[in-house]
Amino acid sequence: MTADIDKTDGPADTPPAGPEAIKAIPVRHYGRYISAVVALAALGAIVYAFSQGRINWGAIPDYFFNDRILSGVGKTLLLTVLCMLIGIVGGILLAVMRLSKNPVTSSIAWFYIWFFRGTPVLVQLIVWFNLGLVFEYINLGPIYKDEWSQFMTPFLTALLGLGLNEAAYMAEICRAGLLAVDEGQTEASHALGMSHAKTLRRIVIPQAMRVIVPPTGNEVINMLKTTSLVSVVQYSELLRVAQDIGQTSGAPAEMLFLAAAWYLVLTSVFSVGQYYLERYYARGSSHSLPATPLQKIRANLLSLSNRSSAGGAA
Repeated sequence: MTADIDKTDGPADTPPAGPEAIKAIPVRHYGRYISAVVALAALGAIVYAFSQGRINWGAIPDYFFNDRILSGVGKTLLLTVLCMLIGIVGGILLAVMRLSKNPVTSSIAWFYIWFFRGTPVLVQLIVWFNLGLVFEYINLGPIYKDEWSQFMTPFLTALLGLGLNEAAYMAEICRAGLLAVDEGQTEASHALGMSHAKTLRRIVIPQAMRVIVPPTGNEVINMLKTTSLVSVVQYSELLRVAQDIGQTSGAPAEMLFLAAAWYLVLTSVFSVGQYYLERYYARGSSHSLPATPLQKIRANLLSLSNRSSAGGAA
């Protein structure tokens, strides 16, 4: 008789325990904390030093919207726009001449760029203002004739000095933009029977704008600040007016701070315009355009509201 051997089933097979969850401990960047504290301390020390200085800060808001100051701001903006127009038009012409296969026009453009980029703009302004030592009279026949000192007004000196100097820098920017366009575009347009001028106007320049616009925006902002140099030729732009008011009001330092505040306001406005202009010309080269400041603010507010609603639901 065979004894039945009871076989009791063992415990149910359990899956092997997995690895323990890794507890990530963020790296502490003590150097960042120290540098932030040092930077805040230095900023606080500078602010405290200026607050304790012998500066009448109340004079700045009193004169901020003064009629003479606003007139100086308007002349600064007018000079900036006109000089940039001269610079952009002259820069395009010089860039085309520089890329020309004609050795004469190419050499003239090279010499112009070399001369105006190689001499300080302040020196150029003073030279324009004193060219009466060379040209006593300006004679354009039946059109115009007068003494050089009467012809070369402070405004015309500022316009020529800054505009012609800017043309040399814009020429290099435009040349870089034109060279960035693939040569096949030009060859294809010529194969379709388009002239060289029409190819530049309809094919090359529109594509080159994507390369030209960003540095041109920087040049506009730089031109806005460079207009302060024309105070040496007695043109009443923002800095010159602020200096005159400072001398008569007994607050020369305060008026310089006022002028600096106005330059900051104007450059900030121009920077916003530059951002949207760059965004416009990036449409054909970027799959997704960068978010505008308003879109970033809206996205941040939406994320904050989502977090608060999620926290309330929990």
